[in-house]
Amino acid sequence: MSVHHNDSAKFLVGVYDDDEVVLKAVTEVKSAGVRIHEVYTPFPIHGLDVALGHPRTRIGIAAFLFGLTGFLCMVALTYYTMGYDWPMIIGGKDHYAYPAYIPVMFELTVLFTALGMVGTFLVSNGLGPTVKPLMFDLRSTDNKFVMAIDLSKNKKSEAEIATVLRESGAAEVNVKQF
Repeated sequence: MSVHHNDSAKFLVGVYDDDEVVLKAVTEVKSAGVRIHEVYTPFPIHGLDVALGHPRTRIGIAAFLFGLTGFLCMVALTYYTMGYDWPMIIGGKDHYAYPAYIPVMFELTVLFTALGMVGTFLVSNGLGPTVKPLMFDLRSTDNKFVMAIDLSKNKKSEAEIATVLRESGAAEVNVKQF
C-alpha cells in the first residue's frame, strides 16, 4: 500500500455511511472490473482485508524476530558482564546464574518487540516525519467509510466507475486530485 505519491494522481472517492455496505460494495466494485486503491475506515472491519485481496500478514514473524533479538542481546549482555568481564560471586551463586536474569530478559524481549513493531508499522505504511499522507476524506477518521479508486490504474472511464460506486451504495462520489 502506497501512502504517498510523488507525482500528480487523480482518484475517484466513494463515501459510504455503513460498514456492512462498504464491505459488500468492495465485492461488487471488484466484480465490475474496477481496481480498488484502498478502503479507509474509522474502525477495523472484519473480513475487509480478505475482500480487498490483501495477503495474510507476516507481522507475527517480525514480532517474534524482534523479541528473539532482544532476548539474545540480554543473554549476551549478562553473560559478558557477569560471566566474562566482571565475574562476581553473589550469594554463593555461579558467575552467571540464569534464574536471576529471567525478569530482565523478559523485559528486554518485550522492549525490543514493542520498539521494533512501531518501526515496522512506520516503514511498512510509508509514514515518517517528512511524509504527508494522502487524505481522501477527513470524515474517514470519524464516521464515514471511504473507497479510493486510482483512475490511472483502471481501464473504465471516470463516469463508469462513478456509476459502479453509486450502485454499490456510495452516498457520495467525489474526485480527489493530489
